[in-house]
Amino acid sequence: MASTPTRPLIVGIGGTVRSPSSSERVLTAALAAAEAAGARTQLFGGEILARLPIYNPTDAEHPPERSALMEAVRNADGVIVATPGYHGSVSGLIKNALDSLEPLSSAERPYLDGRAVGCIVVADGWQACGSALASLRAIVHALRGWPTPLGATVNSALKPFDDAGALKDPRDIWQVETVAQQVVAFARAFAR
Repeated sequence: MASTPTRPLIVGIGGTVRSPSSSERVLTAALAAAEAAGARTQLFGGEILARLPIYNPTDAEHPPERSALMEAVRNADGVIVATPGYHGSVSGLIKNALDSLEPLSSAERPYLDGRAVGCIVVADGWQACGSALASLRAIVHALRGWPTPLGATVNSALKPFDDAGALKDPRDIWQVETVAQQVVAFARAFAR
């Protein structure tokens, strides 16, 4: 069951097998913005996602990481997904994590139904950002989620992080914070 409208639970899914990855740093910033907006958050970063076996719909049992991801999403009021842009689309790691939600097809709220999903892409170039964002939004729609009106794109070719690993461009910061705020606002509105 979803949490209360005053303290919605926002689940973050993102990162790469390389730590610290740019997409996971941006996701962490988005989750911090969600917390600043009054939400509780839970992160499924690259280290956890890398331990997920390739999704096989015939597997009757789920490894602990998949079970934890499914349970978190089942209880989530909103989700934020941050992916690197790989060859015009989302990474295999992120796609596998989203495919791993298939057992939720028969849940009371199937897949991502009734949840805003913030979509964030970090890629080496604007073309990769745009095509990966379009792919991620299509996947979220297929999972019955509601992509937020704004999708954030961060061009890693422009060296967007300071020495401490935080975003430094005000445009990037605004985008990431706005996506998080939209997810939290929708979670509260939907809970009413």
